[in-house]
Amino acid sequence: MTPRALALAIVVLLPAAAWAEGACRTGLDRDDNPATLTVRSDNDLYGRAKQDQGYTNGVAITFVSPNLAEPGQDPCLPAPVRWLNRYLDWRQPGGFEQQNMVLGITHGIYTPTDGTRGDLIADDRPYAGVATLSLGYSARTGNRLRTSHFRLGVVGPSAWGEGGQDTLHRLFGRERFRGWDHQLRDEVVVQLVHERLWRHRPETSAHGWGWDAIGHVGGSLGNLATYANAGGEVRWGRWLPDDFGSDPMRPAGENRAPSAGRLDASQWAGHLFVGLDARAVAHDITLDGNTWKDSHSVDSRKAVADLSLGIAFTRGPWKIAGSHVRRTREFHGQVERPVFGSISLSRAF
Repeated sequence: MTPRALALAIVVLLPAAAWAEGACRTGLDRDDNPATLTVRSDNDLYGRAKQDQGYTNGVAITFVSPNLAEPGQDPCLPAPVRWLNRYLDWRQPGGFEQQNMVLGITHGIYTPTDGTRGDLIADDRPYAGVATLSLGYSARTGNRLRTSHFRLGVVGPSAWGEGGQDTLHRLFGRERFRGWDHQLRDEVVVQLVHERLWRHRPETSAHGWGWDAIGHVGGSLGNLATYANAGGEVRWGRWLPDDFGSDPMRPAGENRAPSAGRLDASQWAGHLFVGLDARAVAHDITLDGNTWKDSHSVDSRKAVADLSLGIAFTRGPWKIAGSHVRRTREFHGQVERPVFGSISLSRAF
């Protein structure tokens, strides 16, 4: 995460969480209507495959509002967000039992395999840093959810990928990568992501043990990435959360649907999860290069899939989850399949 991006996250997201802690819509118990703040860290070193390449590091901070009655007036939202919502009426879903708003900031770093080379590595992926802000809405009816996210950001030196990686490498005593002079050039990026999700949950046992399955289909449009995707997730454990999945790797996967309530603060809950997401990819700027400028690129593959294995624990308002992700090769000539890990910490307010 860049210093500028981190400062922006603090200014935009943390006040929203603080407001949600202290103000909530009248007539609705806040314990049954929480907002959620999630901090997620991705790194290929977590994958235990000794990789330092590809999608090598990422940070995401996400705020999910409580269930909203009238997004333009709801006191569960800070005044600046309510003002923004008055101009986004056309984006807010209607005719659903529950709806919420999602604000997020992400930063990702992408590098080739050999960081000791300072020349252009023609047969490996470009160096790239990507920083984005996102605004999303979700709507839920029973065990169905639809979610839309709009992301706006920048790729290139202004995303501070080189500085972010150098900071991490100095912190952990690793050598700096020497090829950042060949990174993608500055370009404003946009992305619209939409997904539909369905949840099947059989009856749980008297002691809370059970399983569920969540399917999803969706797609993305924009110069950041354009693709169609589909997949699912299966979870098994005790006191499964009333949401639409624990796998955080998809943009829509950051969403946390309004819950039917939270557990007693002294009660532990936990579950295992397996997730699969398959994508037909038309464009990925981190592989295909700049849209309007000359830059390094590779011959990207049009079919990519992620397999995620993870575990999550919840106690009261806190949740921690970790996952191990294996991805198919993303471009022709790629030697190793990408392997990385993700750790996320969430708190409900």
